[in-house]
Amino acid sequence: MIIKSTILKNITSEQKFMISVIIVNGGNYLYNLILGRILGPEKFADAALLITFLLVLSFVAMTFQLSTAKFSVVFETGIFKSFINIMYKSSFFTGLVLGVLIVLFSKQLQLLFNTQSSLMFTIFGVSIPLYFIVSVNRGIYQGKRKFEKLAITYQSEMISRLIVTLMLIYISSLQSSILVSMGIAVSLLFGLVPFYRKDLQVYKRFSLPKKENKYILRFFLLTAFYELTQIIINNSDILIVKHYFDTYRAGLYASLALIGRVVYFVAWMFVMLLLPKVVEKQKNNQPHANILLKYIFYITLLSASIVICCYVFPELVIYTMFGKQYISISPLLWKYAIATSIFAISNIFAYYFLSLDQYIPVIIAALLGILQVVLIVIFHDSLLQVVIMQIIAMTVLLAFQLLFFVLYQKKSKKVHF
Repeated sequence: MIIKSTILKNITSEQKFMISVIIVNGGNYLYNLILGRILGPEKFADAALLITFLLVLSFVAMTFQLSTAKFSVVFETGIFKSFINIMYKSSFFTGLVLGVLIVLFSKQLQLLFNTQSSLMFTIFGVSIPLYFIVSVNRGIYQGKRKFEKLAITYQSEMISRLIVTLMLIYISSLQSSILVSMGIAVSLLFGLVPFYRKDLQVYKRFSLPKKENKYILRFFLLTAFYELTQIIINNSDILIVKHYFDTYRAGLYASLALIGRVVYFVAWMFVMLLLPKVVEKQKNNQPHANILLKYIFYITLLSASIVICCYVFPELVIYTMFGKQYISISPLLWKYAIATSIFAISNIFAYYFLSLDQYIPVIIAALLGILQVVLIVIFHDSLLQVVIMQIIAMTVLLAFQLLFFVLYQKKSKKVHF
């Protein structure tokens, strides 16, 4: 017990958060794997579509989380209180608008994505405002570097979604897609634990000084623009495949995407740690490129390991994770892993520059995201062609990010001199 206590004391809050992210990602993977095995490729296609919608939502809500995280570092007590009250209210109304739109167009979404039910979109839409509040709550803990509490919010959401969804599937005879959407909605309630309510005053009106308000708006719009780019790059392939291909092949591709994106989800852990560190270093006029390079090294090492594993043991990986029904997709596994690995590395660069209020990398990412969509829409004769188009687009994106980093470093050194 003494040894265990000593080890725990020596683990920093950041290291605990990293361990937590690995556990949460593992739990989310388990959730998807179990659904894939229980439902089979055709029904899993609808479930995977909902999970993709949740990812799309998370990127939109991430605008609020990252903005909250950044200005939780920048602002002092008085302005901070006004700021978070404004963010809570703004996030709720944004989520409400998006939720109402999804509910109103649920029938059209059913036709567009060839799903069995429109009710799954309605249930999902109702839960959206809650997710935006969750994101602001997480942004406060991220900015204040309260990583243990931040970790608990992710754990609560993951564990409840896994348990509730499986319980519903086993005790209810409703369509699986409806049950999955119900599980997602319930899990978002648990994502509010623990909830930061210290400075929250719902019925009081708050305002910010003109200078700070302009600074927030600029960063918020820049972040929103980049998160839109993230949505396009990270989810457009699944949505396009769901539209152009039959349900069976769409289900196979969904399993491929889930496995191939493991490196991206782990990379997100480093983004969560990177942003507040870089903002603080920039605030104190301290060098911060070394933080970026350290995380790039970690992600590159991880990516290479995953790609090699997918290349050497593709059938074993597919069979172990999803079962023999999905084996036919195994030849594409390592290629898809390459595409997501390149994107994960590019993403670290992008968020580094985002924290420094640099616009050009975000614009570049947006253009390459559009290029990826155009390439897939034009070239989609097979799933292989879809994957190759992503590799091309992401390679060009990484090349631009590297070039901008080199130029930015040279410019910074000249200014410093």
